[in-house]
Amino acid sequence: MNKTRIITKSVWILAFVSMFTDMASEMLYPVMPVYLQSVGFSVMLIGVLEGIAEALAGLSKAYFGRWSDVTGRRVPFVQVGYGLSAIAKPMMAILAVPLWIFVARTLDRLGKGIRTGARDAILTEQSTNATRGRIFGFHRSFDTVGAVIGPLMALVYLYYFPEDYRTLFLLAFIPGLLAIFASFRLKEGNTANGMQRKNTGFFSFIHYWKQSSAAYKKLVIGLLIFALINSSDMFLLLKAKQSGLSDIMVIGVYILYNLVFAISAYPLGILGDRIGLGRMFLLGVALFALVYLSIGFQTDVFVIVLLFFVYGIYIAATEGVSKAWISNIVGEKDVATAIGTYTGFQSIAAMFSSSIAGVIWYSYGSEVTFTVAGLGAVAVFVYFCLKVKLDR
Repeated sequence: MNKTRIITKSVWILAFVSMFTDMASEMLYPVMPVYLQSVGFSVMLIGVLEGIAEALAGLSKAYFGRWSDVTGRRVPFVQVGYGLSAIAKPMMAILAVPLWIFVARTLDRLGKGIRTGARDAILTEQSTNATRGRIFGFHRSFDTVGAVIGPLMALVYLYYFPEDYRTLFLLAFIPGLLAIFASFRLKEGNTANGMQRKNTGFFSFIHYWKQSSAAYKKLVIGLLIFALINSSDMFLLLKAKQSGLSDIMVIGVYILYNLVFAISAYPLGILGDRIGLGRMFLLGVALFALVYLSIGFQTDVFVIVLLFFVYGIYIAATEGVSKAWISNIVGEKDVATAIGTYTGFQSIAAMFSSSIAGVIWYSYGSEVTFTVAGLGAVAVFVYFCLKVKLDR
């Protein structure tokens, strides 16, 4: 491991692997609900599918993160995880029946669960406390470049071949295959020590929670409270549609959000290393509160677009920063377990968050939905100021 170079070869490889994978995923994201309905999924069944898939991804992140720490190996988890996600894309088109698609979608989320903890552990090992924010920000920038390119590719394809969703799913295998090839350029670091620790059952990460430090628990509790109010971005896109934006404009603001995210993640990571990752995260929470307290009452197209711009800065200030922050307060040998435990609980919290938001939206409307979330973000901001150490 060479930490004299801030951006090492392994970080570059992981950046391109994530970029290609997100390119494949985001090619399909805008059309996924329409495609699922076309093969027999009801709206309720789509919700069940996504809920189960996210819950599986969440629990598997924690389990496989722990397993990676137990064995001291990272690369096999990364390769298998990205490989499963790549294979799952064309599977959803080869046999377009609900049960098969359920299996394929679950396999895709399982792949994410397998790779996440080990991948983030590699990023941690390739950085220092002084550079961790920029390393995670650099990786997220490339990841989000894929999230910009993917929808653009889908828009171009569907312009020439309207409603040809199955072929689009097959084409998504190409960037997925590039991600697999790139992942085989990774080499195992010095952590492959073969330590045979106990507690490697599926829920063994709970043991880690029990023995983790008070600082880790306080931080993760705050992050999970935030996850409970941070529902799916689909609600923001739905609000944009209700405010009068056309389908093309809705996809356009989604691309804008990802583009701002991609451009901002690395410089905000650098800034986070300088001012403290906790302070950077709080800046993001404040921007989230601003967006959610504003968008529920907006119908002006220009303001909606501006709020999506701000939302891109929010995600750049929090997404990679939160994991870097966790990495800084745990031992390097437990990084995959610590991040996996957090992301596992986070995925489950996100599942409940979207369900709760859907109920509030149905019962009281979008204004109340976004206002409740915005006020919740204010409460999270106060919690971090009072309970969590924000120093570097």
